[in-house]
Amino acid sequence: MQNKIKWCFGLKDGLKLIEPNEEIAISYLREAKTSLKRAEKNFEDGDLLWTTVVIYYAEYYSLYSFLQRIGIKCENHFCSILAIALLLGKDKTETINKHKSKRVDAQYYMKIGKKEEVKKMLQEAKRFVIGFDNFISNLTNNDIKFYGKQLKKLNNNK
Repeated sequence: MQNKIKWCFGLKDGLKLIEPNEEIAISYLREAKTSLKRAEKNFEDGDLLWTTVVIYYAEYYSLYSFLQRIGIKCENHFCSILAIALLLGKDKTETINKHKSKRVDAQYYMKIGKKEEVKKMLQEAKRFVIGFDNFISNLTNNDIKFYGKQLKKLNNNK
């Protein structure tokens, strides 16, 4: 994973260290919750393709909220998810990685999950977003500094 994170820091739109931004972090969390509501509406309307797509983005927005809160900007989804895996552990990214794969299948290959599978994804997404919301809401200034130092270490391991 070290080679991949080096690659992410080297990308033009990859991982960049910035000042932590609570306001933008809150905006991303708000968007994550709005996206979950949109996914629920899509599901109720029987639109399983867009339910799948929006589920992934709700999760991504909540994950990205954490990155903004601790001072990292990234326009590459792979790199954002990798950074979370390195900082918080792979278990924090299992759900989003699974749903990313489902989104790609649905959006690009028209392989859409059955209704019960998508319903399960929606429930997992709710837990994912709530988990990140709670985690971010409880971050202290010391936590933010700690994760910032971890990011700098990852960046300096070039």
